[in-house]
Amino acid sequence: MSSAKPVRRHFASDNYAGICPEAWAALAEANTDHEVSYGNDTWTQRAADLLREVFEKDCEVYFVFNGTAANSLALASLCQSYHSVLCHELAHIEGAECGAPEFFANGSKILLLGGADGKINPYEIGRAVNKRTDIHYPKPRVLSLTQATEVGTVYSLDEVRELVGVARKFGLRVHMDGARFANAVASLDVAPADITWRAGVDVLCFGMTKNGVAVGEAVVFFDRELAREFDYRCKQGGQLASKMRFLSAPWTGMLQDGAWLKHAKHSNAMAKRLQAGLRGLRGVRISYPVESNAVFAKIPAAAEKKMHQRGWKFYTGVVTPDESRLMCSWDTTTTDVDAFVKDLRELIEARK
Repeated sequence: MSSAKPVRRHFASDNYAGICPEAWAALAEANTDHEVSYGNDTWTQRAADLLREVFEKDCEVYFVFNGTAANSLALASLCQSYHSVLCHELAHIEGAECGAPEFFANGSKILLLGGADGKINPYEIGRAVNKRTDIHYPKPRVLSLTQATEVGTVYSLDEVRELVGVARKFGLRVHMDGARFANAVASLDVAPADITWRAGVDVLCFGMTKNGVAVGEAVVFFDRELAREFDYRCKQGGQLASKMRFLSAPWTGMLQDGAWLKHAKHSNAMAKRLQAGLRGLRGVRISYPVESNAVFAKIPAAAEKKMHQRGWKFYTGVVTPDESRLMCSWDTTTTDVDAFVKDLRELIEARK
């Protein structure tokens, strides 16, 4: 008999979670026979068609290994080297992609915008565009929105429309970093089309890794003309998988019966439960509205240290030095949430 202890589920990252059953089953099925390579297989075609159904649009779809590649190659397709990309100061393309967007776009500059709760203030777009208009300054070309944001908030439909409207006023294309797009859709309870192409978004980098897939993101061009020769960018950027079906097949499992939304709704609900538990604890303060699967909270330093000593894994200092980020996953349980809150309560009350 095995004496192994069950592995605790943590709150450090939704990347910690394994593969969800629907993605695993599709991956196993794709492994039962030979298939054509380099994306010319039936699984990749089916996954792309399912995305077209989800978005109610004959869009162009490419699968790549990760979000950094998706964002960087998508932005490179929208920019020349003398252009600039406008994004929130906390955006992933600015702070967590090691300069890859600039690298793949041959030097396009990223310009940072402000805004509360991780969201771009529309006024900031005009300020950045009009800061300088001479030939010595990189010309603004793209507005990049993160949905859900880096602090777990979600742009409403009206907010997306407003930002796109301002972007269009200044002749900008619109890119959406959707690493947690499923969580945003689940939170808003709207059609995916409504907060993307119907609102004016040109290209979406749709992430599923954080929602139960092992590896692989989708770059979805709603304007097919913008995808011209994107296949060459993927190849040159090392993103053309020879056995592409193992990137795309899990998407069929996630999309065909709505598992992608089911899992996103669940992780969002677990974050709400965690928020409710933390609110009652002395000295703990929730930093931002909890609208997806993330809870950011300021936890007393002594209690935070002892939580780590008890074996809990979570990150502090992602946004500000004294702010902890707690991420819920597709497989987070109420027991996980309640155990975390119970331990933290014990440590805080012990300090009285």
